[in-house]
Amino acid sequence: MPLIPMRVLLDHAAENSYGVAAFNVNNMEQIQAIMQAATYTDSPVIVQASRGARAYCDDSYLRHLMLAAVELNPSIPIVMHQDHGNSPETCQSAIDENFTSVMMDGSLLEDGVTPAPYDYNVKVTQQVVIQAHQRGVSVEGELGVLGSLETGLGEKEDGHGAEGPLSHSQLVTDPEQAEHFVAETGVDALAVAIGTSHGAYKFSREPDGQVLVMNCIREIHKRLPNTHIVMHGSSSVPQDLQDSFRKFGGEMRQTWGVPVNEIQTGIKHGVRKINVDTDNRLAITSAVRKVLSENPGIFDPRQYLGPAREAMTTICINRMESFGMAGQAGSVPIVSMDE
Repeated sequence: MPLIPMRVLLDHAAENSYGVAAFNVNNMEQIQAIMQAATYTDSPVIVQASRGARAYCDDSYLRHLMLAAVELNPSIPIVMHQDHGNSPETCQSAIDENFTSVMMDGSLLEDGVTPAPYDYNVKVTQQVVIQAHQRGVSVEGELGVLGSLETGLGEKEDGHGAEGPLSHSQLVTDPEQAEHFVAETGVDALAVAIGTSHGAYKFSREPDGQVLVMNCIREIHKRLPNTHIVMHGSSSVPQDLQDSFRKFGGEMRQTWGVPVNEIQTGIKHGVRKINVDTDNRLAITSAVRKVLSENPGIFDPRQYLGPAREAMTTICINRMESFGMAGQAGSVPIVSMDE
């Protein structure tokens, strides 16, 4: 089964009222974990790579790992997505590497740190939509800046994200402006700011409507019922993984992520793509720490990367089932990039 454009998958998700987890990858074991979970649950998947991941893994390795995933899992529809492209040039390089979807994050300037004016965001996103749609590639845009409503600060992760103080208007996407942005740019999906942030330290307490503004999603969906909404920074940071991480030598202060039930509420109101990365990182690292702590003589990478892969597979299965993806793979239309 070929790689498919993200728009095709998100259209199917909207028609069938489910959300699609988008999992970040950096290496072979992570791609294997995602595909094992997808096969087990019969789920379509979005596999995404940040600029940092592309640099770490190298595009050639990444491309061939994705081709292997396609070849070995012929019944699973797969989207290959560029996460947080910082410029039209970055997005074009992903298109040239056969990514089937790209994100132009014009909420920040090209440095990936400085919040950008609205007009700049529209301009660069329009440019990417034109160049991507010519090749059948889907485009995700972003309006609003990810960060904490508790602290009023941005959250930089993997070399990307605003730093320093942010206003409430920057941290929460304006529904009226979202309506204009989609009309002006023609994006296939829109990432919104609702108080979520990248990394593990999202909330200092169980989030409520003051720090996780799910009502914003409801309002945007009312105005844009046919637009696919994206939730970034949506790992749940499970307590059991935090406890395991600390038990085997990790240092992490108590934190709270985005509850799965809140994501499920979002799915009912137009959320179609949900980014998950921190949960998988935490599962992998906890598993590695456990193996090496209990067996300090081990130095064969297979003996700790194998359990790490299994731990990530478990997280992926849970999210696929929780978001309603399970059992959907076989009914997703298979549309080639040329089509």
